Amino acid sequence: MAPKFGTSGLRGLVAELTDTLCARYTLAFLGGTAPSGTVLLGGDLRPSTRQHLRAVAAGARAAGVTPVDCGAVPTPALALEALRQGAPAIMITGSHIPADRNGLKFYTKTGEITKADETAINDRLADWHGPLDLSEPAPIDGVADRYIARFTDFFGPHALQDRRIGVYEHSAVGRDHLGTVLRALGATVTSLGRSDHFIPVDTEAVDDATRCQLRAWAKADDLDAIVSLDGDSDRPLVSDANGRVIVGDVIGALSARYLGARVIVTPVSSNTMIETMDFDRIIRTRIGSPFVIEGIEQALADDAATRVVGYEANGGFLTGTPIDGANRRLSPLMTRDAFLPIICALAGIGDHGPLADQLVALPARRTAADRLVGLPTETSAALVAGLVENPEKRATLFAHLGAETELDLTDGVRVRFASGDIVHLRPSGNAPELRCYAEATTQQRADDIVRTILGDIAARYA
Repeated sequence: MAPKFGTSGLRGLVAELTDTLCARYTLAFLGGTAPSGTVLLGGDLRPSTRQHLRAVAAGARAAGVTPVDCGAVPTPALALEALRQGAPAIMITGSHIPADRNGLKFYTKTGEITKADETAINDRLADWHGPLDLSEPAPIDGVADRYIARFTDFFGPHALQDRRIGVYEHSAVGRDHLGTVLRALGATVTSLGRSDHFIPVDTEAVDDATRCQLRAWAKADDLDAIVSLDGDSDRPLVSDANGRVIVGDVIGALSARYLGARVIVTPVSSNTMIETMDFDRIIRTRIGSPFVIEGIEQALADDAATRVVGYEANGGFLTGTPIDGANRRLSPLMTRDAFLPIICALAGIGDHGPLADQLVALPARRTAADRLVGLPTETSAALVAGLVENPEKRATLFAHLGAETELDLTDGVRVRFASGDIVHLRPSGNAPELRCYAEATTQQRADDIVRTILGDIAARYA
């Protein structure tokens, strides 16, 4: 499958993301931005990233723009620096997908590109003529430090005082930065599972082996929580004191409450509990941060004075308006961030008790998500299209869930049943995977629905 834009950025196999292709996409991107002397580059820790970064730098030079290397930093740190400098930026990352794949995330000087920008980049994509200058771009310092200061200044040195936090570091690019922030906020931090090779941690579909490891760490250490990040560190993973994963859309709801948000923008796949909580307005979108950003912008156009945040089912959190705290103001950052929801969840322990108790106190709606890996995108798309067009196919696949009461085609196929259970299927936008989401009144029920549906589909296509 050739590299293409998915829910967030360009993704493809490393073998297909050739030096020339990376340079071509960079040239096409910079050709549509306002004139700027520099483009900021950053990357994650997967093995192919440095080579792709050099190729992106070559494309920038061909566009007459100076590439600047911000180093191995979280994606939101690079985005924050781009806003500070008023310069475009490109993050080389495959996020949570395996190491045989990688990708590019593009930022203009005003923020993450839109779906319209993606179309324009593809339209400007042209053949490459001439050599490539694959030399290393000049580095700059301070990008990670400024990102760290964003949280230490806002929350203050006592926000996490006496908290005992495990950090599952694996190969996340923000692993050291997260530990630094948590310690600066008063937490005692235990380093867990650091890896020298790339581990694709999907915070939205945490595998059984990772869940078992989290429970083992929690049992061995007296911790209030274990936290982690995906590869480019814009999506959080949070477990309670027993090592039980708290899904991203619940962490998003807890964070929105902690920050005093009044309007939430989130994809259709996120937990419906927020409709029953004390928020003024919920805006539902298609899946992917560009759509959440569009929703935030629409909310601000309707009422610029309200406090607007967004989050995805994977936990990535966006702030659309300034947020005033006891120490200082947190500026808007309309790209997925993992550090903010992690800190909000941990800080909320002081106000609302242990994370497990907070979960019990929330409305009785629980979500689960997983994916069927290796299913070609064309097959997934055909399966979903068949379910959309044929009610009998839905009735057969979902027979154990009872009568269908509502069909939502916002993004894939999402079905609500008379029991209140919800199932949502969609092809992944950046990998050969079929995504399955479920919602029910208990976590066990939601987990069972996902497991059964994906098992039935896997048996059909095995």
